[in-house]
Order: sequence, then C-alpha cells, then structure tokens
Amino acid sequence: MIRGLFRFLLNVLRMFVRALDLVVRGVFYALLIFGLGVLLSFFFHPEPEVPAGSALVLRPVGTIVEQAELDPPLALLRAGGAPAGQMRLADLVEAVRTARDDARIAALVIETDELVGGGFSKLAELRAAIADFKASGKPVLARGERFTQSQYYLASVADELHLSPDGFVLLRGLARYGSYFKDALDKLGVKVHVFRVGEYKSFSEPFTRSDMSDEDREATRDLLDGLWRFMRDDIAASRKLTPAAVDAHVNDIRGALAAAGGDAAKAALTAGLVDRFSTRDEWRARLVEAVGTDHEGKDVRAIEVDAYLALAADDTKDAAGNVAVIVAQGTIVDGAEPAGVVAGDTFARLIREAREDEDIKALVLRIDSPGGSAWASELIRRELQLTREAGKPVIASMSSVAASGGYWIATGADEIWAAPSTVTGSIGIFGLFPEFSEPLRRLGIGVDGVATAPLAGALDPRRPLDPAAAEAMQLGIEHGYRRFLEVVAQARKMTVAEVDAVARGRVWTGEAASGLGLVDKLGSLEDAIAAAAARAGLARHDVVWPAAGESFEQRMLRRLLRAGEDFGIDLAGRSASAAPLVAVATDLERSARELLRWNDPRHHYLHCLCDAP
Repeated sequence: MIRGLFRFLLNVLRMFVRALDLVVRGVFYALLIFGLGVLLSFFFHPEPEVPAGSALVLRPVGTIVEQAELDPPLALLRAGGAPAGQMRLADLVEAVRTARDDARIAALVIETDELVGGGFSKLAELRAAIADFKASGKPVLARGERFTQSQYYLASVADELHLSPDGFVLLRGLARYGSYFKDALDKLGVKVHVFRVGEYKSFSEPFTRSDMSDEDREATRDLLDGLWRFMRDDIAASRKLTPAAVDAHVNDIRGALAAAGGDAAKAALTAGLVDRFSTRDEWRARLVEAVGTDHEGKDVRAIEVDAYLALAADDTKDAAGNVAVIVAQGTIVDGAEPAGVVAGDTFARLIREAREDEDIKALVLRIDSPGGSAWASELIRRELQLTREAGKPVIASMSSVAASGGYWIATGADEIWAAPSTVTGSIGIFGLFPEFSEPLRRLGIGVDGVATAPLAGALDPRRPLDPAAAEAMQLGIEHGYRRFLEVVAQARKMTVAEVDAVARGRVWTGEAASGLGLVDKLGSLEDAIAAAAARAGLARHDVVWPAAGESFEQRMLRRLLRAGEDFGIDLAGRSASAAPLVAVATDLERSARELLRWNDPRHHYLHCLCDAP
C-alpha cells in the first residue's frame, strides 16, 4: 500500500517536472524565435518607398501627446497599452509639413477611427498643419466609421469628408462635472483641513463642499465658453457653415434626429457636417480614384506616417546650431523620475546639460502640465533663469495645459508662447491636511503620547489638528502666494497688484491670458522654436529633444515593440471589446499613481485640477 502510494506520488512528480520542462522549453524557444526575428529585422528590414503620386495616410492611434511614455512591462499584457496608444504631436505635424512640399505626395488621407483624443490645443495644432497642407492645393480626404467630437474636429478640416452610412457625428459641446465628497467625509468623521489663497483655486473644493462654488462656476463657464467658441468657429469655417448653424445642431440634436427618422448619419449629412456616405470598400475605391494603386495594382498608392518620417530628407545638415526642446509633461513632483512626470531634479539636470552643451544655442520648454510641487517648480524655474543668464535664449511653449506650477516654470523664459486654446493661469497655492481622529475614536482606537514642542507631532493625521499648527500652515501658504505673485510680476514686468488682479487661482484660455499680459505671443511649438532660433541668431538649425533616460528594460521593450510592428505583430494585444474596461482600469491606476506622486517637502502645491477638453 505504501509502495503504491509512493509510486503514485513519484509519477505525479514526474508529470509535473515534464510539464514544467515543456513550459520552460516553450518560453525559451519563443524568446529565441522572437530574438532571431528582431535580429533579422535589423539586417533584412525592407526599405519602404514613396512612389510618385502617393497619399500620406494620417491614422492617429490612441492619444496625441507631447512625449510618448512606455508603461511598465506588465502593461504589455493588457489591451490598449500605452506603447500602441500614444502618438507624438511633433511627429504628426512634421510629417504633414514635410509632405506639403514633397512632390511625391499628391494627397493627404485622414482616418480617425482609432483616435482617442489628446487635448484641444494639440488637435488644433495638427489641424492647422493640415489646413496649411490643403492650402498648397493638394486634396485632403477624411473618413470615419463614426466621429466623436475630437475625431470630428480633426477630420472636419478635409476637402472631402466621408461617414459610414450607419455612423454618427457626436458633437456635444464641452462640460466639466466633478465629484464632491464633503457629505461622505462628514459621515465618516474625516476632516480635511484646507489652506489656500485665491477664491478661484478650486482644487480643494471636492473635499470641503457638496457642490461647485459660485467662483469656480463662473471661471469654468468662461473657460468652456471660450474653448467651445474656438472649436465651433474652426468647424464652421471648414464646413462653410455659420457658427449659429453649428450651435443649432448641437443644442437641438433631438430635433435633428427626429427630422431624420432617428438616422444619426442622415442628420449629420443634412446639417452639412459631412459630404457623403461610404462603406469601407467604397472608401477604398475613392482613394484609388484619387491616387491610383501601387506597382502591384492591389493596394492604394499610399504611405503611413511612421514610414514616411523614416524616409523624409533631412535638409538641415548645414545647421549652425541646435535648438533643444525639453518636454515638461505631467504632474510636477520632487526628486528624480522617468518620463511621465515633471521631476524637479531630473528636469534641472536636463536644463543644466543643455546649458552646458556648446552645440545647443537655444532652449524651448514645451509645457503640458497642470502643476504640482511648488518646490520642484521653483527648482526648474531657477535653472531656466541661469540658462538665460548664461546667454542662451529660453522660450516657453504652452501645449494643452500650462497652469499653476506649469505657469510658474514658464516664468523662467524670455518669452511665453501659448495656443489660443491653452488652459493656463491658475496662479495660486494651497495645502491639504486630512484628519482621521474621529473615525479612529469611533473604532475605539485611542492616540496618546508626549512631545517636546507644540509642533512636534502636530501634523499627525490620527490627532486633531492643533490651531497653532493650522495657523502656521496658513501663514506659509500666504507667503507662498506672495512669492508666486512676485515671481510672475518680475517676469512679466507687472506690479504685484496687477498680477493679483488676474491671479487668485483663476484659469484662463491662452487667448485671454495674452490679453491680460500673462502670455507674450500666440502660436504653435513650431513658432516657438523659430522664435528661439531667431533670438540665438540661427539662420538654420537642427532640433534636438533631450529627455529623461530609459532603463535597460524600457529600451529593450521599446525595441521589441518596434520590431514587432515591423513584422505586423501587435505586441500590445489591443482588443476593441476590452477597450472600455481597460480605459476605466487605466484611469483608476493613473489617478492613484498621481496622488502617490504628491511629494512636495513643504506640502505646498501649485495645481489647477484642470484638463484640456
């Protein structure tokens, strides 16, 4: 009996070892095959061509960003991961600008079905490049199975706009709704002590109110009205409609659908939002009609953006110097971090290295940040100031959001450029301190001890906040606000009183900020780079992009991803059916990660709680 049991257990162990061996071998051979594929791709990668009369295909995937990020390795296992879900604005704009003057490119084709968004000002900048392409006389054709608002805004610039017969155009205007937790916190017994200056500094309101304050409502209404006006007017001009007609359609979508018998595609056609319907095969036939087929007579004569950029001729070999563009994208935090946040130590080092590089003659700081740590913001601003004092021009170029701490770092530049639709301003400061003494008391948990001084242990969230400590924090916040005003006043050549009148935490569009003296000029990143080159006296220049270094693992992942794409392998495993769940999970994950990054040593924050539509 014992011998039989032993034999059974031995057989089970053997089966387990064999199974494990098969798994290990399988993983080994899979990695070996893939490694060989990567190696072969370096030596036998077919060189793409740009046949005469080709169409450049602009097919944005995911989110348009200033700087693409690579998620941690485990992110590759989930659908819609960042490697396949981000496209750099500068690359898209460069491709369109280059194609405008390329005799081999006969047309531009836009397909927006996989575009998620990216901030209104980024879409507007890309749209302006497309409009410039169209002005050269080359046709622009666009199609969507359906159009979200962001997709439609980009596609509406086309000469010819197609929609699937079963699609829709979802123009819905702009909105901002937040969650307010005061009642829930009161029920839990949690107190959130807020220290701030500026009645428009609304970041703390979700913790202290049950609804939106009148001041926040006023500022938000003005901001959204201004942004919608930009979007509506651009759409109206491209579609040869009046702004009133666009508003009428958006404000009475129910009536438009009723008149079309519930057919959303027909309603869009009737409103003049699209030119015609086409199925996928009809769209392909239209492209063949416009640009013809390739040499094999099978596919449309076209080239994708990535392949085109790899072949685009470099006409700046005789440049007299470089203009460095450093992208400040994400929350501003203290310390050193990889791309994805604006880490004070990391960015100070990048700016210092650019300042000490003899080949770099000017610096552009491209800002896409709602702010964060006041300490890190000042560290970055100071390095920009030192760069200017060293004789190198510094231009700040605002992307979709450059508010609060994002505006603070911009004050270190010689000039501040913004898009008309940039969200900026929010000159204010705040601090938060949560107190959990009541929930602990309800659970029967006591907190007691001794201290050698009044402030020792005063900021322990398990204990009621001492009034003296609260007053000290408020005094520190008020000093921080005065310091903010002084920094802006000195940089903008305004009085402190003049800055205070347009500050107090209020958020402005770039256009409004320009009128208030907070921004020098309105324009794109390309305009800001040209301004930096002009200040440095460069007739011709190259553009370099210093960035935080990647780890060995990140570099390997990026190479594997690119190699996989070359062979038509989607390593990110995108799945349309899983996309909604992935979006929710990713949003929750990133929100938690953002909170954990709040690490200002004094707990003073310059953040606007704002995103660009």
